[in-house]
Amino acid sequence: MKPVPLTEIWVYLSASPLLGLTITLLAYQSAFWIFRRAGQRAWANPVLIAVFFVTVFLWVTNTPYPRYFEGAQFVHFLLGPATVALAIPLHAYWKRLRRMAIPLVAALIAGSVTAAMSAVWIAKVLGATPATVYSLAPKSVTTPIAMGVAEQIGGLPSLTAVLVILTGIVGAMGFPALFRILRIRDHATQGFAIGVAAHGIGTARAFLASEEMGAFSALAMGLNGMLTAVLLPLLLR
Repeated sequence: MKPVPLTEIWVYLSASPLLGLTITLLAYQSAFWIFRRAGQRAWANPVLIAVFFVTVFLWVTNTPYPRYFEGAQFVHFLLGPATVALAIPLHAYWKRLRRMAIPLVAALIAGSVTAAMSAVWIAKVLGATPATVYSLAPKSVTTPIAMGVAEQIGGLPSLTAVLVILTGIVGAMGFPALFRILRIRDHATQGFAIGVAAHGIGTARAFLASEEMGAFSALAMGLNGMLTAVLLPLLLR
């Protein structure tokens, strides 16, 4: 059986919605391979590397983003189910969650309000436009919720999506060093802080550290999303 030439494969994929899906999966698998080869160092964040790979590919091949997203939207659709599925690991830590309910609620409110209002205040001080300010406000919430909140309060959902991803990448890369400096060693505490500040990307990184850290991060991410969706429009109003 003769091998199929790469040019024929490219012609087929470039005319099909499979292009975006294929490039996304290949980019992330390659980035994750680099991440593991680097010893899972924070600086080798697979999301950041995958974004770089996809960006370079679109630029080199002159592929319009809408055409790429025709296939990539399948991965985007799975964000919702994946976020809900993160509740499954919480079952193993239910008893501890009940004991820590009051501290967790206090940390959730403080973290959610601080993340949103500090971004708004800094953006205003630096002279950002109102649309940019409102796009920054939900930056610490998982992407689907953040885009909906931004649209509701007068921000730009597309800009919010970029800011959310950047926030998650920075959080995932920075939290190991930050926790060492602050001498915070408890995985539940670390995970909850990551979930509030760095949403899904940080949660994925937390699961690589331990299931407990990932479970508490998933809890914080979900609760922070709901709290921000309710409180942020009221606070900005």
